Amino acid sequence: MEKTVHSFPLHPECPDVRRLADHPAEALLRAEADIVAAESAAEADRYRRLEDLEEAQQDGRGVTRRTFVAGAAAATALATAQFVTTSASFAATRTGTLIHVFLYGGLDGLSLVAPDNDPVLARARPDLLLGNDSLALGRGFKLTSAFQPLEQWLKAGQLGFIPAVSDERLSRSHFQAADACNLGGLPNETGGRGWLDSLVDALGKGTAFRSVGIGSTLPRSLVGTNGALSINNVGSLRLNGDEKYRAATEKAIRGLFTGINHPVQEAVLDGMGALATAQRLAAKPYQPAVGVKYEGVGSAFQQLAQLIKGGANVRVATVGMGGYDTHENQGTRDGGQLHRRLNELATAMAAFFTDLGDRAADVTVMVSSEFGRRVASNSGGTDHGHGGVVTLLSGRKLAGSLLGTWNGLNDLDSGDVPEYNNMFNVYGSVAQGRFGLTNAEVDKIFPRQKYTPMKLYA
Repeated sequence: MEKTVHSFPLHPECPDVRRLADHPAEALLRAEADIVAAESAAEADRYRRLEDLEEAQQDGRGVTRRTFVAGAAAATALATAQFVTTSASFAATRTGTLIHVFLYGGLDGLSLVAPDNDPVLARARPDLLLGNDSLALGRGFKLTSAFQPLEQWLKAGQLGFIPAVSDERLSRSHFQAADACNLGGLPNETGGRGWLDSLVDALGKGTAFRSVGIGSTLPRSLVGTNGALSINNVGSLRLNGDEKYRAATEKAIRGLFTGINHPVQEAVLDGMGALATAQRLAAKPYQPAVGVKYEGVGSAFQQLAQLIKGGANVRVATVGMGGYDTHENQGTRDGGQLHRRLNELATAMAAFFTDLGDRAADVTVMVSSEFGRRVASNSGGTDHGHGGVVTLLSGRKLAGSLLGTWNGLNDLDSGDVPEYNNMFNVYGSVAQGRFGLTNAEVDKIFPRQKYTPMKLYA
């Protein structure tokens, strides 16, 4: 007995599949594409009928809203299965991009910036003092020579550092502290939602690229309700499934969700727009600006440069970098382990801003870690502590090269740098200055934290 697999003919004018192409495999592929297109057309017709039923219900002609919603369920499931959530248009109400670089392991902030000729440091860590090749900062501080690649932005007033940054809710556990930093508080305070995802609420409509995590997994800071993307590279964003069916599938989905006058249409077509943008950008090898070379963690910055320069309208993004848990062999000076890691980061950031050119004016990079480290050396390294450093590289001029409150190291907090600047006030002030948020808007980002603005920008 014959069994009908599809309710549509393989081809309306040529039922014999062998006539579709000389090669059997190609003929079957074309037949399958025709089937998908025919099914899509029928489904679109069904949507139009459902729309008529909905209008009839509104006119009191006996059709229930449940009938309409049930008919839309299958298509909505298809949309959410194929794409990331993208319910906003390509217009954006807030301008600029904020990139949060998170240094996993706990950066020793005193190996990045430190007060010059400080007697406490001379006694507590004589083997970890910054070298004579350090760069001068404001207010009697100096900056590791590892950040030499960023000197031009330092001189231009676009590179700054906030010392003694912490929060009383942070422990010395990597996992607990990193979690709190990414969430903007404790899990029970935030509901497990990342602070950057909460920030996106205040930024208005945007593209599917408005929040992007560079990497194979989505960081906690972007987890939430706004459908952030997690990508290793721009070319990895595409429909699931076999490559040979992808073009036909995209065409079918576009046909299915066009002209249906339903909210799912906007979501799906925006998703298709994102796919088209990614495919356009990945169609040929990315060419950075002349003289720019990305290495190490720079590869993540290259993906962001490609998106920003390609018009993807990125609003918030994240980059992660490990290797900062320096209990031993820390090496603060040239050739040391930590010096090399910081130099890799600075080189990548310099390449990024150079590559962006004029577009860098609308970008701010904020670098932080889950905690700082203890003031005293443990004979070659440092142990977990508090009072870390936040780094800012901004297209907008900053209020100084050393920002925030600094009251010295005479009164340590159980051997740690004291908390002179609250971490979430720093995060909020960076975002506020980048996007022009109100205090009330920032307050919503950090539950149970009364936001106090800091002067970070000129």
